[in-house]
Amino acid sequence: MEMLTVNNVWMMVCTALVFFMHLGFSFLEIGLTRQKNTINILFKNVFIICVGLLLYCLVGFNLMYPGFAEGSSGVLGFAGFGLTSPVVDGSLDLTYNEGYTYWTDFLFQGMFAATAATIVSGAVAERIKLGAFMIFTIVYVGLVYPIVGSWQWGGGFLSSLQIGEAEGFYDFAGSTLVHSVGGWAALVAVWLLGSRIGKFSSEGKPQAIPGHNIPLAAAGVLILWLGWFGFNGGSVLSADAAGTSLTLVTTSLAAAAGGVVAFLVSTLMYKNYDLTMFLNGILGGLVGITAGADQMSPTDAVLIGAIAGAIIVFGVALIDKLRLDDPVGAIAVHLICGIWGTLAVGIFGAKAGFDQFLVQGIGVLAAGGFCVVTAFIIIFTLKKTIGIRVSEKEEIDGLDSHEHGMDAYPDFRLNQH
Repeated sequence: MEMLTVNNVWMMVCTALVFFMHLGFSFLEIGLTRQKNTINILFKNVFIICVGLLLYCLVGFNLMYPGFAEGSSGVLGFAGFGLTSPVVDGSLDLTYNEGYTYWTDFLFQGMFAATAATIVSGAVAERIKLGAFMIFTIVYVGLVYPIVGSWQWGGGFLSSLQIGEAEGFYDFAGSTLVHSVGGWAALVAVWLLGSRIGKFSSEGKPQAIPGHNIPLAAAGVLILWLGWFGFNGGSVLSADAAGTSLTLVTTSLAAAAGGVVAFLVSTLMYKNYDLTMFLNGILGGLVGITAGADQMSPTDAVLIGAIAGAIIVFGVALIDKLRLDDPVGAIAVHLICGIWGTLAVGIFGAKAGFDQFLVQGIGVLAAGGFCVVTAFIIIFTLKKTIGIRVSEKEEIDGLDSHEHGMDAYPDFRLNQH
């Protein structure tokens, strides 16, 4: 009982840290975009966490952990609406799990669910209709995210996929199941939405649209790094001293390596010290280590993070070359580095081997295919019905004044006049 209490308290602390990440995402998105859209971004992020928790309570948790029957396909299951805690003799069943209670399990996993939509929020910033985004969030977080999660964390077909010596797809804390799920949707959304006015010249060359508050973006990244201690540390699912301490070390080393390599590569390519590349390199390292943070050595973690840092620089350049407009670099960070981190489990660490690499690749393709198709159906349907993009005038004036009727910095504007 004493160890259950210790484990459960650690899980609740990690839950709070993952919740805190939403402030980090908000700061990062605000900082890398323009002042006139600040309220809009804040509104989306507050909406995501509130609605995400409610949806996860109503359907998500039982879609993600349906208790697949033996012999089932392990693709889709549902344990019923709402939450029903296990009860023994009129009180909460404390044998539910040796690491935490049913309620802690729900809340920790619920924090992950909202993150997938937050990733999309940054990529579509400054030009998406708020109503369309809210509808997308409800469907994607409520249905798509938990279904993909059930394939691995819920005991579905990926968790039992065997090729040679490999026994099951492995994604410790969600390089694919959280980050790539959001990243694939971001890619589809950005493609269907189109670029911001002025992002590309008439010849198709990318034009810089500077964010209005880089200090806020830097604060956001440091908050996210702190939150990742809960994101990865909590995924140990107990307060096990060896497991949690190793996980936090590999998480930090990958983040540091990602940041350093991103700034070095971008400096060599563009001949300036780009802070935004440095910041996104840190996030790329964090996403990259997330799939195997519990089984990597410090050297493995540095290598995984370093490669993720380089991927960020080339990934951002690729997104621009494809004429896709991602204001915060979410696709490079969460999708491309999410894929890299998932495949890295088959290259480094305890599960390294060609068979495991194949299994990891199948997991990436399965999640990617499902997410691309479902995201396209949702967003294309919205585009053809209520529309997904604001008018040219609304985009130029800013979404804050048109969709919210308020200004994030009213005193500052008064002082300017």
